Amino acid sequence: MNEEQMQQYSQIVAKCWADAEFKAKLMADPKATLAAEGIAVPEGIELRVLENSATTFNLVLPPPPAEGELSDEDLGAVTGGSGGGCACSSR
Repeated sequence: MNEEQMQQYSQIVAKCWADAEFKAKLMADPKATLAAEGIAVPEGIELRVLENSATTFNLVLPPPPAEGELSDEDLGAVTGGSGGGCACSSR
C-alpha cells in the first residue's frame, strides 16, 4: 500500500469508528461504499471487510510468490517482522 492508500484506509477506519451506519454499509457492500468515498476498487477484485474484536483477530495471508521458492532474504524479511502490521496482544 502506498502512502495515499494508507491515508485513505485510515480515513475509512476512522469513519467506521465514528459512524455505525457507514460501517454497516461498508461491511454489506464494500465496493459501492468505497466508490461513494472516491476510492475505486479495480474490476475483478473481490473485496471483503472483516472486523477484529476483543476475542477475534483476523490474520490475512498474502498470496504466495508468483514462482519458485522464497529466497533466504525474503524469508528473513518475513520472519524478521518487517512491518507485518499485527496488533496482536500477548495477554
